[in-house]
Amino acid sequence: MAFSSSSSLGSFNLLPLSNEPFTTYGPNTVERNALQEALREVEADAPYDVYANVNGHDESGDLSETQCSPFKHSLVLAKYSHAQSELVAKAIKGALEAKKTWCQTSLHDRAAICYRAVGLLRGPYRYRMLAATMIGQGKNAYQADIDCYAESIDFLQTFPALAKQLYDNQPLFNAPNVWNRTEARPIDGFVYAVTPFNFTALAVNLVMAPVIMGNVVIWKPSPGAIYSNWLFHRIMIEAGLPPGVLQFIPGDPEVVTAAVYNSRDFGGLHFTGSTAVFRSLSSKIGTNMGFWRSYPRVVGETGGKNFHLIHPSADVKNAALKSVRAAFEYQGQKCSALSRIYVPQSLAKEFKEILSDTASSIKMGSAFTDFMGPVISRSAFDRVSQYIKDAKSDPEVSFLAGGSCDDSEGFYISPTVIETTNATSKYMSEEIFGPFVCIYVYKDEDYGSALFDLIESTTEYALTGAVFAKNRAAIIEATEGLRFAAGNFYINDQCTGAMPGQQPFGGSRASGTNDKAGTAGLLTRFMSQRTIKEGFSIIDDILYPSNLE
Repeated sequence: MAFSSSSSLGSFNLLPLSNEPFTTYGPNTVERNALQEALREVEADAPYDVYANVNGHDESGDLSETQCSPFKHSLVLAKYSHAQSELVAKAIKGALEAKKTWCQTSLHDRAAICYRAVGLLRGPYRYRMLAATMIGQGKNAYQADIDCYAESIDFLQTFPALAKQLYDNQPLFNAPNVWNRTEARPIDGFVYAVTPFNFTALAVNLVMAPVIMGNVVIWKPSPGAIYSNWLFHRIMIEAGLPPGVLQFIPGDPEVVTAAVYNSRDFGGLHFTGSTAVFRSLSSKIGTNMGFWRSYPRVVGETGGKNFHLIHPSADVKNAALKSVRAAFEYQGQKCSALSRIYVPQSLAKEFKEILSDTASSIKMGSAFTDFMGPVISRSAFDRVSQYIKDAKSDPEVSFLAGGSCDDSEGFYISPTVIETTNATSKYMSEEIFGPFVCIYVYKDEDYGSALFDLIESTTEYALTGAVFAKNRAAIIEATEGLRFAAGNFYINDQCTGAMPGQQPFGGSRASGTNDKAGTAGLLTRFMSQRTIKEGFSIIDDILYPSNLE
């Protein structure tokens, strides 16, 4: 079938970029009333039947799996079935067939689908997506708005512009009678996207970054975000994404991954999740390099053990309050969440008082009036609870706030602040991924290279970090001395909250491949360039002038 696009008749400008504004959902606002009504409707109509969607069609299943609300684990938000290997194989076949046309679809037509999805998010799907993310993933209204609404829109609007940069990146020179050009082709085969529970927007990022470059994607969503992810997939179908381009495949991770890795057309992995899982997935790719049709691209963003370094010249209250936000926003379930704090002796008393008093005042439970909610699941609750139990019996640890756990209705863990005298303990080195932060007090005179080495060597991660200081020389010293300790480094600001288009996000070492979400650099990982040289001269001999006598 012949393929054509209106973009062949003109060079079109994409829509101008700006970050989607956040909504406050303050008392008695129209937005708050609409969201409260959506929350009531979504909860009243639950559970929702969620099926794998292959080639644009729902695939029947036994619906034996459930997504429960972490606010109230007796509330089943969604029922879904696990895809088996035969269905994954069917999805791969359909995706590769869809790719034949999708990779020829112009960037402007792909962009139009993204823009249509933005319109749907701003319109009929807005409050349902917010409600699904809040109920299903345990977020309050403001955190959900930043995530599944504003940041999802930011990715959908930013990716076309970033792709255009790559399309416009053409050879600088042409020899006489030669025309050189470069195509930004998709990579060979298909991309396997494994998305996390903690950000709906991360699912948007992981699946749409390859899609905007003309790739097709097999998408395995997290069990903790099934319903919101299913809604986003519905949005993309309604926006006009052709069947087969994005295959929605909930399933047991080992079963789905085995089926994906059984295909020689596996072309790339786009992953956000735990370091251990990413290492396992990557090692299986590496041990089978002779099997794949091409060398698979591997992109991963994993864990963190993120730090705040407080200098003696810091504004104590600012540093302490921003530390509370960085540690306890979304219950610390961000890969960028603050987990360890280095405080000088001269500020320790005041800093700890502000931090512990503020943390102790945090209320949990309500999606509107309370700052914190539950952790995502039973396994998360058990993991963080165990760290708290261990800390209570550790002679090197003092509790400053929190330490209580309650799973009677939801998975609630109070914001916990401890202090340790052991700078290399597991509380300062291991990722906990929950509302738990550890303080270490250092001698003021130790600020410098030895302290920087301690911060850098204590953990294998290198995701986010921050320095708080008024002294500019101290800021410069930390910025230089901690250059490789964090992929995102903050000065007098909390170590969380990177925004697409403003702070490219990602870390290195055990924190991932640092391909920076929200940048053209990420998109290049899903691009396989083809260079075209067209010659207009004619030769009538093979000899060079130097061959002549």
